[in-house]
Amino acid sequence: MRTNTDIPLLVYDGECKFCRYWVARWRHLTGNLVRYAPSSQVANRFPEISPERFETAVLFVEPSGEVYGGAEAVFRTLAHAPRMGWPLWMYRRIPGFPASSEWIYRFVAEHRGLFSVLTRWLWGEHEERPEYQFTRWLFLRMLGAVYLIAFISLWTQIDGLVGSKGILPAQEYLEAVRTQTGHERYRLIPTLYWLNPSDGFLHLLCGCGTLLSIFLIFGFAPIYALIGLWAFYLSIAAIGQDFLSFQWDVLLLETGFLAIFFAPSQILPKSSRKSPPSPTVLWLLRWLLFRLMFASGTVKLVSADETWRNLTALNYHYETQPLPTWISWYAHQLPDWFQSLSVVGMFVIELGVPFLIFAPRRLRFVACAAFIALQLLIIATGNYCFFNLLTIALCILLLDDTFFQGFPLKRLFSRFNAPEAVMKNSHYRNVWVAALTVAVLLVSGIRMARLFQRGSSLPQPAQHILNWASPFRSINSYGLFAVMTTSRPEIVVEGSNDRQTWTEYSFKWKPVDLAGRPRWVAPHQPRLDWQIWFAALGSYRTSRWFVEFIERLLQGSPEVLGLLEENPFPDAPPRYIRAVLYEYQFTDFDSKQAEGVWWRRERKGLYLPVVSLRAG
Repeated sequence: MRTNTDIPLLVYDGECKFCRYWVARWRHLTGNLVRYAPSSQVANRFPEISPERFETAVLFVEPSGEVYGGAEAVFRTLAHAPRMGWPLWMYRRIPGFPASSEWIYRFVAEHRGLFSVLTRWLWGEHEERPEYQFTRWLFLRMLGAVYLIAFISLWTQIDGLVGSKGILPAQEYLEAVRTQTGHERYRLIPTLYWLNPSDGFLHLLCGCGTLLSIFLIFGFAPIYALIGLWAFYLSIAAIGQDFLSFQWDVLLLETGFLAIFFAPSQILPKSSRKSPPSPTVLWLLRWLLFRLMFASGTVKLVSADETWRNLTALNYHYETQPLPTWISWYAHQLPDWFQSLSVVGMFVIELGVPFLIFAPRRLRFVACAAFIALQLLIIATGNYCFFNLLTIALCILLLDDTFFQGFPLKRLFSRFNAPEAVMKNSHYRNVWVAALTVAVLLVSGIRMARLFQRGSSLPQPAQHILNWASPFRSINSYGLFAVMTTSRPEIVVEGSNDRQTWTEYSFKWKPVDLAGRPRWVAPHQPRLDWQIWFAALGSYRTSRWFVEFIERLLQGSPEVLGLLEENPFPDAPPRYIRAVLYEYQFTDFDSKQAEGVWWRRERKGLYLPVVSLRAG
């Protein structure tokens, strides 16, 4: 057993509020490994130390009697806290660091009144070490809800998208990969679908994902549930081809992958064997949020798109985005000066605020509020499926348990999760976390570097690393709307039996009917409607899936027709189909009031010429 004489002592000015505040925080970090005492109580034990020295700096007294002051005393104290030995290592090893840190220490000590105010403003009145038990609990349940939405949304469309009679059959895709790549196929296309390439197995993947999402929401075996959710969603994403190529799909996979190492090692919801949240994985998840937000702003600038640079992008965005809401129509009518001011606000949030993620506690709260406000505005004005909800879940990780004091769910959580039930993480888990950290920082660092090297090639070793990591979609690059679309081409698919009378196919969510009010569909994602928006920006020759889609309509595939609002040819598929390209625009207040329409359109020509399965 260690006695007081075996434990180092930190002596501080007990009359200084600033000193008392930080000593209280350090005490929570070091526990019983360091003793703390105000100089008024112990100064008489050290007659060799002058009273002036006690008043100007904290002193760290080793059991051997050696005394250290100032910044070195602080670093030696923190070295007794878990994962806090790096400042002392830098003090000992990096030239110039001791002198600069001691200068900063003296400057702060001479202005303790000012820094005492700043400390309480930046960190708050709470002196205890931040806890993240409830934050993790809430985050995992939000993640479970997002997984549930994603799997159910896919389940309702999976047959029409990649089923055996769908637009891009996964069976045919895997067969082509098998022919071209041999055994390398398992790494390039990491999917459980290799085990059983059938429609029934697609439904099994979606069903198991749905079940495990519910497990995660209720806290049943969260680590195992997260492993299964990641494996099942990756299995579908790997074979989803064009229909699962969205950034929120890879964001869900990366978030879910990191969450495996963040979740508690429990089996039952009320289990007492709970491991504390890993601070390292918490920061990896925050690093993910930083990359997501900062990259979203950066790609807009490095793309050299004029609409972003001259602050006119939002003059077009509400009208030209894939699936606008009816609020988008009203947002589009706002004056140009407001749209430009909104672009400036967006850049502030996406380029400046992300750095607050790494700032003191209350500035992180500011970042959380700014990010969530932006996501709520996006939810109101656009249908981006579960992307915004997933981003909000990541934002929750900027808050600590103290923030949620009085929160109703926090009280429910506290009833079943007593502090004394927490157990330490195992050595093996720490090893896995260390390996994860190296991999994430390495791959994400390369991806961030490539963000600023548009048009430049990466060194061969870096490219090799990305080639190995990319198939697993779990450490990704991000950035939406690098180039703003300034017009809205829309594809209208028409069928006919005589090439004289043409009847339009109605889609569930994309604009076709001029009088149809834009609706909310999020968090569900109608993936066919989304892909048709992308197809309209190019040619059918570069959208193989679109040609396959038209062929399925000519065949009368029930699975594909189920993706549409209604089938205008219920008795038999039409003999001919064509696709007409229109340019859609929002109406203004006068037109809407006079005609009752939300859109106006102008025909631009044929997107796809008349095609048929039969000659003649």
